[in-house]
Amino acid sequence: AAAHKHVPLMEDSPCEAVKNNALGTYKTAYAAICEDHTRPYDGILAVLTALREKGVRVAVVSNKFDAATKALCAKYFGDLVEVAIGERAGVRKKPAPDTVYEALRELDATLDSAVYIGDSDVDIRTAENCGMPCISVTWGLRDKDFLIENGAKALVDTPEKLLGVIIV
Repeated sequence: AAAHKHVPLMEDSPCEAVKNNALGTYKTAYAAICEDHTRPYDGILAVLTALREKGVRVAVVSNKFDAATKALCAKYFGDLVEVAIGERAGVRKKPAPDTVYEALRELDATLDSAVYIGDSDVDIRTAENCGMPCISVTWGLRDKDFLIENGAKALVDTPEKLLGVIIV
């Protein structure tokens, strides 16, 4: 098999223009449909409310576009989620730690005072790359077996149980 060398596109190349046009079209289309089939998981609003009452601050980091992440969090969580950060220029996507570090900065929080909660192998890797503990939830994107196979160390099966793990 022949080896292929990745050659970055020049900013003014025709290929880069096509890529940027396609990305712009996708972002516009996604913005129009990002709420389709979207709602908070059962029990999440109660958990977020209880966390707020206990003084626990919450951020969402996502690989969705930043504008969509912010809009969805504002609509469904209001002020229960203080910081929402999505994919944007200059910030590497998860599993890179960039979005988590930015969220901690905006919350004025430290790594040793935080826990990462997620539902995927990407979330497990992101927490590892940040050097923070991770709680994997089994009601989201991936099931329990998949999470365990991908290194999950702490698993929670319901939002109510999550609350018990966070607030001790």
